[in-house]
Amino acid sequence: MDRLRGTFQRQAVPMTWDYAEANPFGDAGGDFAHCLFSVWEVVSRLPGRAPATAEQADAAALDTTGPALIATDPPYYDNVPYADLSDFFYVWLRRSLRDLDPKLLGTPLTPKAAELVAIPYRFGGRKRAGAHVQDGFVQAFSHMRAMQATDGPLTLFYAFKQVGTDGDGTVGSTGWETMLEGLLGSGFAVTGTWPMRTELSSRMLSSGTNALASSIVLVCRPRPAGAPVATRGQLLAALKAELPPALRRLRQGNIAPVDLAQAAIGPGMAVFSRHAKVVEADGRAMTVRTALGLINRVLDETLAQQEADLDVETRCAVAWFQRHGMRPGPSEPAAVERLVPAGIVASGPATVRLLARDELPPGWDPAGDRRATVWEVAQHLIRALDNGGEAAAGQLLRQVDGDLVEAARELAYRLYMLCERRKWPKEALAYNALVVSWPEIIRLAAEE
Repeated sequence: MDRLRGTFQRQAVPMTWDYAEANPFGDAGGDFAHCLFSVWEVVSRLPGRAPATAEQADAAALDTTGPALIATDPPYYDNVPYADLSDFFYVWLRRSLRDLDPKLLGTPLTPKAAELVAIPYRFGGRKRAGAHVQDGFVQAFSHMRAMQATDGPLTLFYAFKQVGTDGDGTVGSTGWETMLEGLLGSGFAVTGTWPMRTELSSRMLSSGTNALASSIVLVCRPRPAGAPVATRGQLLAALKAELPPALRRLRQGNIAPVDLAQAAIGPGMAVFSRHAKVVEADGRAMTVRTALGLINRVLDETLAQQEADLDVETRCAVAWFQRHGMRPGPSEPAAVERLVPAGIVASGPATVRLLARDELPPGWDPAGDRRATVWEVAQHLIRALDNGGEAAAGQLLRQVDGDLVEAARELAYRLYMLCERRKWPKEALAYNALVVSWPEIIRLAAEE
């Protein structure tokens, strides 16, 4: 090896076939000086000057001297076995530091019984593990609500991607559902959402994947005692009225498509949680899982409605893409009539398919194309980004008519969500990359 690196590139101990024999003073990435400088770089910029203390304690039993401002990053359900990973370091720390803190380092391994993780083998099955986490969240958040300062919010960081699909096709997440059930069940309501770019694109998990780039910060306050009751219809109407403007603000902030569904949870849950409960048609209280499904449904509807502003050829291409992706499909007169003249499909005797990006004509001149479409702009920008980076994409964008520019970015959001639903990760990655690079592409396009 020529350098020292961190052990945990993922939330696991990877199998390696060699020992680290690099010079710790070799002036290379990961050596002692670089690691020390990384810590100093952060500490030197911290604003706090007052004395501070750190304490290891159960969040459900933490004692403070007075009202507190709380910021927390809850466990991610079954994603990370925190205590198991801690044992990797703990056994060595215990050998060297046990005399300094015998109480903290008194057990052979780290305690695990109270940890809020849904690990089936630890709690006797998946159902019991989920109930353990659910009860723990309620206890912890209820305790936080009792300690929370009345003039300040609870801020909750969560970088957990929605996974899984219900029978009706809506995307759900046991992690989000369990955390929110505990949060709302303890009397909190969501009052704001702030996506924060917290994840490095170079981290192992993000390399070549659609991993989240942001943490979603939920701003929470105690729900008022006189909160109203709503019906399912009233909740759905409120979501359709309030979620589209919130999504528009998020996209104006250039949130990555991979983060959009997670970010939509905040404003959606703000509508849901301001009610004491939402009543279903049969009189039962609506669950958080059902509310998450409705939020995802309104998100899809909002992105689909924006297609009305696109040119006819692009709308036809999106409809075809939704059904067939980039694969051939049966020839349809309407598709042939619209898409063949636009030059974005290959048409055979009985089949039609969208042209892959590398099949589109090279040297495309958007200014000289009398039938330039939003679809072509988006696909050619992605190809330029892949082949020549942001500078090449900026040079191409400089030639695009102004009306097509923003529409191409909006189309990338729509196509990403379609790819995510259909499990086409490679294609989704291309649209996500275009949006993430958009501010720099715009800047370079504006330069003389």
